[in-house]
Amino acid sequence: MSSYDPNAGIDVVVPVHGGWEHVERCLDSLEKQTVPISVIVVDDRSPDDTATRIEQKFPRLTLIRNSTNIGFAASCNRGIAAGSGRFVILLNSDVHAEPAMAESVAAAFSNAGADAGSVSPLLLQPNGLIDSFGITADVTLAGFVRLHGAEKRRARGQHSTIVGPYGALAAYRRVALDSVGLLDENIFMYGEELELAFRLANAGWRTIEINEPLGVHIGGASAGAGSARQRYLAGFGRGYILRVYDVFRSRHGFRALATELVVVTRGMLAHRDFAQLRGRFAGWRQGRNVAKRSQPVTQIDASISFVQSLKMRSPRYWKGTS
Repeated sequence: MSSYDPNAGIDVVVPVHGGWEHVERCLDSLEKQTVPISVIVVDDRSPDDTATRIEQKFPRLTLIRNSTNIGFAASCNRGIAAGSGRFVILLNSDVHAEPAMAESVAAAFSNAGADAGSVSPLLLQPNGLIDSFGITADVTLAGFVRLHGAEKRRARGQHSTIVGPYGALAAYRRVALDSVGLLDENIFMYGEELELAFRLANAGWRTIEINEPLGVHIGGASAGAGSARQRYLAGFGRGYILRVYDVFRSRHGFRALATELVVVTRGMLAHRDFAQLRGRFAGWRQGRNVAKRSQPVTQIDASISFVQSLKMRSPRYWKGTS
C-alpha cells in the first residue's frame, strides 16, 4: 500500500440502530484492520440490547449512546465531533469491511492532491456484484448510486461523473468537513451524503475513487429494504434538496418537475401508497426556513438525459449497460 502516512489518524464512525447480528460482524471486521484506527460507535437509541452487547464485547472502542432517536445524519455528526483524526470514515453497521479498508483510504488521500476532500470506495453485495461505487447526479440534482448490480469488473471501466461517496462507506478529509460543515441534520436518513457532496463540490473539493472492493454491504438493515418507511425517508431527502437548492427555479426546473411527476406517480402505482409523495412534501416543508444554497457547477453529470434518469432509478439499470 503506497504512500500511507502512519501518523494520519483515522476515525471510523459507525452509527447503529439495532441489528446486533450485522453490528457484531461489522465491528469484528474493524478489529482486523491492517493499520491503527479509532472506532466510534454512536448508538441511536437502539430498540434492543445492541448497545449493551457492544459495550460488553468491544470495550476498547468509543461508544456514544443517544438518549433519543436523532437519525443517521445527526448520529454521524456526533461521532465525527468526538474524534480528531485527519481522516474520517463513515461506515454503515451492515457493512463488513475488508482488512485493508482504512489503509486503502488513507493511502488514497496521501496519493491525491490537497484538494481531495472525499474518497468513494467500491462496495460489493453479498452475491459478489457491485453494491455501489460512489454517487452520480444529474442536472436536477437527483442522485444515483453508480454501478449498483453490475459485475465487479465494471469498476475499472468508464462511468458517469462522480459527485461524492455513497453513505454506506464514505471517507472524508476532516479539514474539508471543517470548511463546509458536517451532514445536514434536517435530513434524518437518505440523501444526506449527496447534499454534503454538493457543498464540498461548491467549495472546490473533489472526490477520488478506489476501484478495489473495500467491503460488503448487506443493505437495508436499518430502515428496511423496500419498506414504506425507506421510501418516505428517501422522498424526504429529495424534497429537501429540491427546495434548499431552489431546483424548480433553475433552468432545469421544468425537467425536475416533469421527473418528479413521473417518479412519484410510478411509485404510487407500484407500491399502492403515498410514502414517496408524503416524504417529498415533508422534506419541502423542512427546507422552507433554510437559506438557499448554490447548485454545484462541477462534478454534475450533464450527459444524463431525462429518459436516462428515469431508467437509472431501476435497480436493474446498471446490469443492462456496458
